[in-house]
Order: sequence, then C-alpha cells, then structure tokens
Amino acid sequence: MTTRRDFVKTAGMAGAALLATRLSSCASDAGEVKIISHIDGDMLTGNDGIVKDGSLLTQVKVSAPRGSRIKINGIPAKFNGELFIADVLLKDYKNDITLSERKSNSNQTITIYWLKNILGKYRFSLDDNIWFLRDINNNSSKYRSVFDNPYLGFLRQVHETFGTKIHMNIYYQTDGFNLSEMTTKYKSEWKENAGWLRLNFHALQNDPDRPYIKSGYDEVKRDCEMVKEQIVRFAGEEVMGPVTTLHWGAATIEGCRALRDCGYKALAGYFVTEQGEEPVSYYLDNSKTMNLSKRVAWKDNSENIIFSRINIVINSYKLDEIIPYLDAIKKDPHRSAYMDVMIHEQYFHPTYSAYQPDYREKVMKTIQWVADNGYKPAFLSEVLFG
Repeated sequence: MTTRRDFVKTAGMAGAALLATRLSSCASDAGEVKIISHIDGDMLTGNDGIVKDGSLLTQVKVSAPRGSRIKINGIPAKFNGELFIADVLLKDYKNDITLSERKSNSNQTITIYWLKNILGKYRFSLDDNIWFLRDINNNSSKYRSVFDNPYLGFLRQVHETFGTKIHMNIYYQTDGFNLSEMTTKYKSEWKENAGWLRLNFHALQNDPDRPYIKSGYDEVKRDCEMVKEQIVRFAGEEVMGPVTTLHWGAATIEGCRALRDCGYKALAGYFVTEQGEEPVSYYLDNSKTMNLSKRVAWKDNSENIIFSRINIVINSYKLDEIIPYLDAIKKDPHRSAYMDVMIHEQYFHPTYSAYQPDYREKVMKTIQWVADNGYKPAFLSEVLFG
C-alpha cells in the first residue's frame, strides 16, 4: 500500500471565512429574493436554534431588496438592515420552508431536516481495512476468536473501555488475499458483536488513488456488491449498515447513485475547501462542499443521498496536536454537534512503511477526549435518518 496522504491538518479551519463570504455575496445582490440560510438539504441539530417542547426553533434568513414583504411559512420576516429574518419551528425530521414575497409574487420552497438525536453523539470509523482480515484467515487454525488478531483485539479494547461504536470500511482484496477466501469460522462471533462493530464497503483495493473519480454506475455497483456479498457470507448481514466512506471520497454522481442503490443512504467524507487540498467530497461542487464544511451533514434532495462530515483523521496529527485540534472544533457549535473521528488501518502495522508506533495512544487519547467532553457512542445510522 502507498503512503497515505496527510492533507487534512488544516481542513477544519477555513470554512467559516468562506461561508461568511458566501452569505455576504448573497446579501449584496439587491435584486434577488432568496433564502440563504438555511439552504435546501441542510441537516440541523439542536445547536442550530432552541429546542422547545420537542421542536426546534431556528432562524431562517432571506436576501431581498429593502422594503420587500417577506413571509416564511406564513410568518412575517423582520428586516435587520441587511437581511430578512424569521423564527421558524421545526417539528419533524423533514421540514419544508416556504418563502413568499408579496410585491414581486415570488415563491420559493426548500426542504431541511432536524436531526433530533444527533447532538452529543460520536462514532469511531476506520478506513482502508483488509490486512487484519487476511491475518485472521491465515491464522484460523490458531485463533479461537477474531479478537486474537492484534488490531481487532485493540478495537475491542476501545469498545470495552469507552462503549465506542466502531465502523470499519473494507477492501475486497490485497496482495495474496481477497474476501472470497475469508473463513466463515467466526461468523457467529461477528454477529454477536454487531451491536458495536460494523463492516462496510470501501473499494476494490487500495491502489490506484481515487479509484472511482471517473467511474460510472456499473463499476462502482459491481465492486460494492462484491464486498457486501462476502461480508454477508463470512460475517452476516447484521454487521452491515447504510453508511460508508468511499476510498478517497471522489466519485461521479453515477457512482454515488450506485452506492445509494446498494443500500448506502449516507456517505462520509472530509469536505475540505482549501485550494490545493484533496476535498474528499464525492461529486459536490465547491459551494456545496463549502456549506458542508461547516455542518454535520447535508442531504442532496434531488438524489436522496446524505453526506456527513468527518471531524478528524487521527493519523494526520502528531500525538500532541490531537487535543488542541479537537478543542478548536469544540468551539464551533455546528461542527461539534456530532463528532466523527477516523483513522486508517495501515498505520497500526509495523510492516507498513509509514507505521505509527503511537497508533494505540493516538486512538485512546482521541476517544478519551470525546468521552470526557460528554459525547455518547452512536452509529450515524442511528442519528441521521428519520
């Protein structure tokens, strides 16, 4: 496997300025009547307003010429000198927001979501997984449990210490092994641990980089179904869920449709907005990536696909950098509403060229921070869908 790029160290800090620029630009167009916050597909948390009697009271902002007569869901909006603002009560998971402007007879409707159960939750995910499965298979005559594998044994330790729910995205093949060879000896054990341990599709294999950046529907669907079929065979359907992270997070819209049709309703990524950095944002354009860089999740309503943001890629940071970075995220109530922390398998193994001997310590420090800051374990599938 090639050395993983470490390009996300400054990914989380650029969104605020970019989002402010976008809002300012929208507000400056004096002739346009438009909802600018929230935008169609936004997924809100309790930090986006005030939770009251089981509903979320949130502000909707509209850019329109001075003197416009704006109503939002029938509520008159007030002009604050720059924008028109109305407080709207969201009662359901899915909520329509309708703007009407009497003078120009303008009408506009967007759909946004309230994630009632996501606030204060977290998950731990791992990408590029395959070597541990090869080891389990090669040692099936010796291992009494899958957790005899050092990597998976460590992950069970994380779970037992903190109650963490762990999501693993796996390849179909690597040198000398593919999933069709994986023993079924431990199938019952996989099922027994499905409440905290998930296996899902990542890619066919590690190389090349960005394997699906130009792929059509059929290629992505083929690879995804190959992996899912084998997971069911050796571990059971119970360990799978409707969320994954595609390798490198670069895909065509057709490729993402294939993932959706394979059962993946949500795709996690980095959604980096800085020039020269790898965005890990699937097919989303810069505007949508910029919006998501400051949120927990966003839904492409036209495609029925949810995109969720990973907060930190642990292996991209030195041990003493992890806590300061997490502390900085915590200051942003929108990005910190749900904490998605991630690392890659390769760095665990001493045989890897970029082996990180403090891998275990990095993971434990990250999860300890999450627990100390009051976050509770939850898979994305438990908090993203209504």
